[in-house]
Amino acid sequence: MPRGEPATRRVMIVAGEASGDLHGGNLVAALSRLNPDIEFFGIGGSRMRAAGVDTRVDISELAVMGLVEVLLHYRRLRGVLWQMQELLRSERPDLLITVDYPGFNLRLAKTARELGIKVLHYISPQVWAWREHRVRTIAQRVDMMAVLLPFELPFYEKHGVPVRFVGHPLVDSVKPGMERSEAQRLFGLDPSRKTVGLLPGSRRGELKRLMPVLLESAALLRQRFPDLQLLLPLASSLNPQDLAAWLEPVPEQGENRYISRQNGSLQIVVIEQHGYDVMQCCDAIITASGTATLEVALMNIPMVIVYKISPLTYAIARRMISIPHVGLVNIVAGEPIAPEFIQHAARAGKIAAATARFLEDADHAQGTRKKLANIRQRLGKPGGSENVARLALEMLDRE
Repeated sequence: MPRGEPATRRVMIVAGEASGDLHGGNLVAALSRLNPDIEFFGIGGSRMRAAGVDTRVDISELAVMGLVEVLLHYRRLRGVLWQMQELLRSERPDLLITVDYPGFNLRLAKTARELGIKVLHYISPQVWAWREHRVRTIAQRVDMMAVLLPFELPFYEKHGVPVRFVGHPLVDSVKPGMERSEAQRLFGLDPSRKTVGLLPGSRRGELKRLMPVLLESAALLRQRFPDLQLLLPLASSLNPQDLAAWLEPVPEQGENRYISRQNGSLQIVVIEQHGYDVMQCCDAIITASGTATLEVALMNIPMVIVYKISPLTYAIARRMISIPHVGLVNIVAGEPIAPEFIQHAARAGKIAAATARFLEDADHAQGTRKKLANIRQRLGKPGGSENVARLALEMLDRE
């Protein structure tokens, strides 16, 4: 290397699920624009690979959620953690960026700190909702927290954790790629018919728990609205084969057409890679809890939130959660904009009734859309990915 030429900076970045892959990919793209010479490696999915990350492990290896699920997959998760810890020791990156997925990433951050590698944690674990004592562990293992929600800033400042509010990157990225009429033509939809979206989550475990009740809810809605159209945008961490236990392809009826294995009259259009274009075609959406609720909110579509976890995980979590809402959209809003049906309350009759109200009551749907419009302002100004990229560059420059 010629004298005076700066050494190539190397960043290890680790995400554990589809939303982390989305935010990680946007971050890497922004950081590469600021400094094209940075090299990236770690754990990610298709979005991070497209941004230029050398993914040593795919996020599908980590996509589990809940205490019981983690215990069932402990050996595999532990093996991936050891692999990443060894990469930290052997490749010595200039910075470790951990994206969400705190159970895994905070353990990896501990190793990095022991090796003298700076750690930037992007997207706060919800310690403000439960397990507040965990913030002490974060303070010991993380050099900087980059938070997405404005109320997280004073929380970490109160606990003495270095923190920066960077704004939510979804403000920039959540937008359709085509006009609504164009999307309807592409997906073979009739603009005169009501359309409901089904978002069962980004993990295979979520599919197992949520697909049955989502399909049962959809069947009840179809009885009430015989010409109802149903759409299912597939998360980037999944593929159509993951739906095989519940849906069967019917190629002769058109591309991406599937029918329910339990109810052969229930047809669903499954779409890959066009999530926001799918959402804009919907009059209402039934969605798993998580980042997807904010994406739906930013698309200004009324939604019903559904979630189930293992009974043991739920029994533990309900005793520890200190906030009244589960869905991120309701947490950010500070009120229940979207009806929530969690665990035992996640029954098809209730879910279908709440969804049907959005389809039948125009005033109710419009009032919900007005409240959803305020979510964008609460998530901060545009430029979230660029803000955290500049923060990462600051940490690299200090190094």
